[in-house]
Amino acid sequence: MSSPAMPSPYTPAEPLGSCTVLEVPEIPTAVVVRRDYPMYEMPSLMDGTFSHLGAALAEAGVSPIGAAMSLHHRRPVDTADLEVGFPIDRPLPGPITLPNGFEVVASVLPAGRAAMISHVGGYDGLAEAWGAFTEAVGDSGEQMTYPFWELYVTEPSPQADPATMRTDLVTLLEPRES
Repeated sequence: MSSPAMPSPYTPAEPLGSCTVLEVPEIPTAVVVRRDYPMYEMPSLMDGTFSHLGAALAEAGVSPIGAAMSLHHRRPVDTADLEVGFPIDRPLPGPITLPNGFEVVASVLPAGRAAMISHVGGYDGLAEAWGAFTEAVGDSGEQMTYPFWELYVTEPSPQADPATMRTDLVTLLEPRES
């Protein structure tokens, strides 16, 4: 997986230890889209996308501007409706077919009010982190809405210590009445 050096525009340099509400801008993305995708096949989707996407974007003259990400359109249970890819510096000019046959298309991380927190630890702790985050959002008087996404700030590698890996969790929030 290729990891861009520059963080996405709303990812803080240091992990967020508590639920933080902020305005996030719309950011173009280059993604592989899957609907009703089996959760048990998630590692092959991530590896198959990220192992080729950086080079394909460079060839297309597009640059990642942040960490690898996955955007979810509904709560995953046995399957997920998701987009896997990178935030990029400009809209993708057209579809790209990766060497493994995955099609990369243009999409966006949406703009709006969002809640965010950082999870530091292995991917096996993400479900628990999302549960605590969901509770914190509710305790703050906010209401989560779709989509929600994960930013994989720390690039996984065989040398990476899972205990120090950082994943930022982000969810859009229901609009506030004026």
